[in-house]
Order: sequence, then C-alpha cells, then structure tokens
Amino acid sequence: MPVPPPTGPLVTRDTVAAQLRTLGVRSCEILLVHSSLSSLGWVNGGAVAVVQGLLDALGPAGTLVVPAQSTELSDPALWSRPPVPEEWWDVIRATMPPYDPLTTPTRGIGVIPETVRTWPGALRSAHPHTSFAALGPHAREITDGHAPDCRLGEHSPLARLEKLGARVLLLGAGYDACTSFHLAEYRTPAPLVDVGRPAPGGGWETLTEVSISSERFDELGHDFERDRPVVRGKVGAADVRLFSLAEAVAYAERWLPLHRPAEDFPHPGV
Repeated sequence: MPVPPPTGPLVTRDTVAAQLRTLGVRSCEILLVHSSLSSLGWVNGGAVAVVQGLLDALGPAGTLVVPAQSTELSDPALWSRPPVPEEWWDVIRATMPPYDPLTTPTRGIGVIPETVRTWPGALRSAHPHTSFAALGPHAREITDGHAPDCRLGEHSPLARLEKLGARVLLLGAGYDACTSFHLAEYRTPAPLVDVGRPAPGGGWETLTEVSISSERFDELGHDFERDRPVVRGKVGAADVRLFSLAEAVAYAERWLPLHRPAEDFPHPGV
C-alpha cells in the first residue's frame, strides 16, 4: 500500500524567519523558546532548519535560549514514564552516569532543544535536571552560575532572563510547557521535596528543593492570555504565542496562591 504524501504546509528556514518577524520577533532580543517540531507541518531540513530560522530572525545580536532538561538523571523510585522494577533501583543509582553539560542528552522536550544544545558555540547551564542551553551574545550571562539546589528559581537562568527582559515564544507548544511559570512557584508558598541524583564526583546525593509541577499551567496560561498582552499567530501550521517573560512570572505569582494552594500540590513523577 503506497504511503500518502505529507499534508504540509511546506515549511523552510526562510518561512520560519519571515513568519517570526511578522509576529514581532526582533533582531537583537533574547528569546526563550518552547517548541514542537511536528506541529509546524513538513519542515524541509527538520529541526536544523527551524533553529536556523530562529537565529535568522534574532540576528547576530540576538540570543536564543531553550530548556535542556535531562530528568532521567533522577531517583528511579519516582519514575513513571515508564516506571522501572523496584529491584533495579539500587543498581540504577550506583551506575547512573553523572551530568555532563557536553554529553548528557536532553529528554522529553523535543528535537529542537537537543539541536540547539549540540549547535556549535552553544552553552549549557550546570543543573543536572533542568539546565538551559543558549546561543548568542548573552548566552554565558544566562547559563553561568545555575545553582545545583535551584532548578528554576532565583539562581537559575530563568531569573536572569527575567532581569534581561527576555520574551517567551511558544512555537507549537502549550502553556503546560512554559517554564517561566515555575519561577513564580519559587516565590509563592510551595512544599519542599528531596531530589536524588548522581553526584558530580561519583556516587549518589540527595538535595532538598522546591517541589515544582506544571499542574494547571494550561488554565494559568488561559487567564494570563485573557488579561495581559500576548501576540498570537502562526508559523507554518503551528500556533504561536509571544509574550514578556517578566509579565508571565508576575501574573503567575498572583495566580498560583489563589488557584493552586500548596496543600493541593501534587508530587511530580519523572
């Protein structure tokens, strides 16, 4: 049986750059991008063409930032996608390779962030679970100093992006992927959780961290978009949203205590 042709639309590097400029992406700005390659249509060149288009729209003075999470470097007791047998846990903890910004792959966030992570000149922050990768003049300023006990708080790239006036681009991704909202969790009452991971020098370590979850982020994003300026449009077939990171964090700081109190906070799995 013949394979049907793709339905499109046909998307190229130039398509991405031109449509981003039409939406208002500015050369020389700092852009935190959450993305879904499959949402765009048929992309000639795949993730490489998308990254090229993003860099074209930003220009040489702009900075591209993506999440570069590697949540597999975590306690197997919390894994749920998929879980592993309990009798494996001790062996997994004892043999799990430590985090290496150069070689540890991203996990669960799509091929575009992994393409940015491996792009020539890309820098990556030091947190073994929730790092960020960046390309451009502000890359080092954004990625340096990511504290090992601060996934997405004041000592993470998110706080630096807020200070630098970055904007967020949801490129075919929903508000459930919007990491900026997590910065607000660090500024509102939230429970703590013990986080296990391979230690940099070998062995296993456990740190106490703020518990984070994207629970109800879609609802939060809906309300944010209703009340604050959000640019909406299309790149290829993908729905796109563009907005101020600082405004999103400030809105979430007010919204979360009212709609997701700490006592209802779920314990996230991995």
